[in-house]
Amino acid sequence: MTRPNPIGVISMFYARPFGREHFNSFARARAAGCDFVELLVPEPGELDAAETRAALADHGLGVELAARVNLQRDLASADAAAAEAGVAYLERCVDVAVAFGAKIVGGPLYGAPLVFAGRAPAPVAEDERKRRIDQIVAGLKRAGRRAAEAGVKLAVEPLNRFETDIANTTGHGLALVEMVDLPSVGVMLDTFHMNMEDPDIAAAIRRAGRRIAHFQANENHRGFVGSGHIDWSAVARALHDVGYRGPITLEPFRRDDERPGVPLAQWRAPQKDEDGELAASVAFLEAALRFAGRGA
Repeated sequence: MTRPNPIGVISMFYARPFGREHFNSFARARAAGCDFVELLVPEPGELDAAETRAALADHGLGVELAARVNLQRDLASADAAAAEAGVAYLERCVDVAVAFGAKIVGGPLYGAPLVFAGRAPAPVAEDERKRRIDQIVAGLKRAGRRAAEAGVKLAVEPLNRFETDIANTTGHGLALVEMVDLPSVGVMLDTFHMNMEDPDIAAAIRRAGRRIAHFQANENHRGFVGSGHIDWSAVARALHDVGYRGPITLEPFRRDDERPGVPLAQWRAPQKDEDGELAASVAFLEAALRFAGRGA
C-alpha cells in the first residue's frame, strides 16, 4: 500500500560528514522503513554524484538535499561578495540536486545564521531590515529561476530565534516566499522550530497550504518522533487537509549525556544501534498519516 507521504531520514543520523564509507547506512535506512535519505548538499569533492545515486538506487531509496549556508555565502550579508556567493551557492545546489536526482533543496536559504556561525543577535534598524529582505528576495528570485529551469524546488525553512533573525515563524517564511513569487520557491516547515515559534502548529500548516515544498517531522526535544509532546495526530490531519503529499524527513538528534553543562545543541555521533527506534518512529508517523486520511 502506498504511503500518504514518502518518509525519510537525514544523513546526519548516521554520520557527519557523510562520505562513501557510510553508504552501508542506506541498507539500514531502508530496513527501518525509509523511502529516501536527505543528504546535506555535499561540498566539492565530498561525494561523487553518480556513485551516490547508484548506491541509493541499489537500496530503493530516493534523495533530497539540505543546504548549508554560512557567513561567507549569505544572501542577507552587507558584504557584496558574500551576498553574491550566497546566490552562486544556491545555484550550485540546484546543479547538485540535478546530478544526484533530488527534486528539493531545503534549509535556511536566506542565510544570516546566528549563534552557530558566531554572530550574536542584535537590534536591526528598519532601513537595514529592509535592505536584508530586499536582497534576500532578489537572491532567491535568481536562484529560483535556475531551479525552475532544472525542475528543482527550493524550500525556505524558518528557524527558531536562536538560529536566525530573518525567518523564525511560518508567517515569516511565507512572507519571503510570497515576495519571491515563483512556483519553484516554497516553504519548508520543521515541527521542532514550529513548536518554539508558532502558537499553533496545525494552524500554521493550514496557513502555509500549497506553499509547503518540504516538511520535517521532529519532536520538541529533537528526539525520535513519538517520544515527545508534539501532537502528531493534529499535524497529520493538517497535512492531509492542505493536500500535502510530499516527502517528510525525520531528524532525530541524540542526547546521550544528561549531565548539566553538556551542550544539547552539539551534534553527536551514534554510540549504539538506534535502528529500532528509527523504525518505530517511521511506523508511528505513517500510522498517524494513514489515520488522518481515513478520518477525512
